Amino acid sequence: MPLYLTRFTYTPETWARLIQNPEDRRKAGQQYIESVGGKLHGFWYSLGEHDGYTLWEAPDNVAMASTAIAIAAGGAMSSMQTSVLLTIEETMEALRAASSIAYSPPGRVGQPAR
Repeated sequence: MPLYLTRFTYTPETWARLIQNPEDRRKAGQQYIESVGGKLHGFWYSLGEHDGYTLWEAPDNVAMASTAIAIAAGGAMSSMQTSVLLTIEETMEALRAASSIAYSPPGRVGQPAR
């Protein structure tokens, strides 16, 4: 199953609610992804550009997107971005396949990239 990395930032209101009632949000995240046949591999808070990161496994992009949409619709986050992670083997396969694509940069139609 594909892996997904999500970066998120809570709203100030969400932080205020968590201060008043501290809660382990891993349990909620686990429940959400398991409802679509996936698995939560990790949940971390951070200091920096984003408040936290999650590592998910989901059956496919639709399952992950449905989870992300449901979470985003809850309004607890001011931002949330999810990226599909490729294994080294998938990346190697993509690199080999890329060699057969004749890319032409804009303004140079029909001329291969240099």
